[in-house]
Amino acid sequence: MRNKVMLLDDLPPTQKGRHHELRALGLRAFAGLKRDDDRLDPFELARYAKLFVASFEEIEPLLTDETRKHLTGAGKDMWSGGAASVALPSGEKLIILNPAHAKTRQHATLMEEVCHVFLGHKPSKLAIENKNKDGKTIARDYNHSIEEEAYSTGAAALVPYTALKRMVDEGRTSQEIARHFYVSRALVEYRIKVSRLWDRYRELTSRSNG
Repeated sequence: MRNKVMLLDDLPPTQKGRHHELRALGLRAFAGLKRDDDRLDPFELARYAKLFVASFEEIEPLLTDETRKHLTGAGKDMWSGGAASVALPSGEKLIILNPAHAKTRQHATLMEEVCHVFLGHKPSKLAIENKNKDGKTIARDYNHSIEEEAYSTGAAALVPYTALKRMVDEGRTSQEIARHFYVSRALVEYRIKVSRLWDRYRELTSRSNG
């Protein structure tokens, strides 16, 4: 009975949170991490997921000048990463990360792609069902629940609940926690909120700053 209580204490309080956390813990165990505050490197996991992460500089010669300028200029905030729908001859899947994003954000993007593979998700594909007056596709085969599961599981793998809860109880700020796990502050605050720790976090950080 005691072990069961300990287990429940080590998981988020919501059903959805526990669902994502258990899968995230499996990924961390697969990566060989021993401690709940060990930093997870998505690039290491990507190799096992048969993902080939190419730098933008490597694929840049294949792009038209117009496409390159859009992806790195006006459209740089419209995408985080991309995955090729057809596998490479090696069987790997090509992944491109937005070079304009910080490394911490790239980690979250890559972790989401890793989770798609480990969770057995089918990739979203463009579905040419309708076109607007300019002939552009306006329909996409997008599964919100699959995307949410991949992102949430990846975020939990990068910032596990038990370590997060302990750090919140220690009065650490989201920026300090982000630096520890090498992720963005936004991801840490997302994890605090979905883990139902936000009220506790605000109380303790305001107390330490007061």
